[in-house]
Amino acid sequence: MDQQQYDFGMIGLGVMGRNFLLNVADDGYAALGTDVNAEAVDALNKEGEGMNVLGVNTQQEFVAKLAKPRKIMLLVPAGKIVDKVIEGLLPLLDDEDIIIDGGNSHYDDTNRRYEYLKEKNIRFLGTGVSGGAKGARLGPSIMPGGDESAWKEVQPILETVAAKVNGDPCVTYIGESSSGHYVKMVHNGIEYGLMQLIAEAYDIMKRVGGLSNNRMSEIFADWNRGRLGSYLVEISGKILAQKLEQGRDEHLLDYILDKAKQKGTGKWTSQTAMDLGIPIPTIDAAVTMRAISAFKEYRQDTSKMFTVINSDEVKLDGEALAVEIEKVLYFCFVITYAQGMHLLSEASEELNYNLDLEGVARIWRGGCIIRAELLEKIRKAYGSREGLKNMTATAEFRNDLNDCRSAVVEVLHLANERGIPALCMATALHYFEAFRSERLPLNMVQAQRDFFGSHTYERIDQKGTFHTEWDS
Repeated sequence: MDQQQYDFGMIGLGVMGRNFLLNVADDGYAALGTDVNAEAVDALNKEGEGMNVLGVNTQQEFVAKLAKPRKIMLLVPAGKIVDKVIEGLLPLLDDEDIIIDGGNSHYDDTNRRYEYLKEKNIRFLGTGVSGGAKGARLGPSIMPGGDESAWKEVQPILETVAAKVNGDPCVTYIGESSSGHYVKMVHNGIEYGLMQLIAEAYDIMKRVGGLSNNRMSEIFADWNRGRLGSYLVEISGKILAQKLEQGRDEHLLDYILDKAKQKGTGKWTSQTAMDLGIPIPTIDAAVTMRAISAFKEYRQDTSKMFTVINSDEVKLDGEALAVEIEKVLYFCFVITYAQGMHLLSEASEELNYNLDLEGVARIWRGGCIIRAELLEKIRKAYGSREGLKNMTATAEFRNDLNDCRSAVVEVLHLANERGIPALCMATALHYFEAFRSERLPLNMVQAQRDFFGSHTYERIDQKGTFHTEWDS
């Protein structure tokens, strides 16, 4: 009988859970896994043959084989399944054992579980994990929040498993309660924005500049070697180059239906930002564009009813346009990260997370879906300014935004002439314009509110609160 005690356990042996556990075993830890699906357990044992990793079929055997205090990670679908797994574990656990929820749980659920398990003397970490299946195997970005003593117990394992940038592990203790899942949620919101911006850049280069998929693939590869260097730019270039089945010269991208699905984390980001009163319009626009894309039949019908004078038939110099698009993407990437970081800054105060935003930017530099060269500049901006909320006016970005602004205006003009939607690009520009405006036309809004609702207003020439009888 196997008497070995295992260092780390995983419940949920889908591709993410299995790959994460194999990563743990790669780094010298004894790794144990279980799943309700016997085939998933068999797959772990087959793939982990010759490694210090084992899959078992029951939670009882799983818990019995783990060294105390037990370190158990869940990578199961968010929602009720997480609660069900936790309830099944509780009778088998001892005080001070550790449960890590590594899925995309809503932060409200994580708050509830954190408090519930604290009462049961079980330490809980709500942990964001980013990097996809490949990242889980080779090194993800990990965002643990919750019980700090639990973090200290699992820190050596997670630091070994995480992606490294110049030897620095892409994991840090995020903060109390649900902070880890909150940061991961905002990460995913930023991801939505960046993905849509790249899609808009591709659309404009194709329809305005007449660039082929092959040429755009080369351009994206060039961008990836410069200041736009990032995982999403890299994979977009590879997507553009991908051909259909062997023997066919057409590109796969041209055959993919233009209806994008979403799992909800982008929407959650928009909702919490609205609740806190923090503007993140580029992320909101990305969520909106996925929703619009779902109405394919309606779009097909209405496309026949409206015409644009400057059609796609008139092409501009694609190479010159690509130079300008690079500036547009850089500008919009900066603005999108700025919106996400601003939300984190305000949420940190409102929700008592006490986030280290330099640390957040640092662990996003590698392993995760939004990793980018840009994040090192973001890390420096937050690391050198205590209490920084919005990075757009910092020395790291001020000149770049000024230099790129005219390109954004010009490219949006070209898109508008041809009826090409570029909602994320437009919101990034107007967010920037609004934040650099000393005076906004919201005096009219305040007057309107006072007119119909007696909501009062303030004046610029006198202190106090005022109301006017507008119809008298």
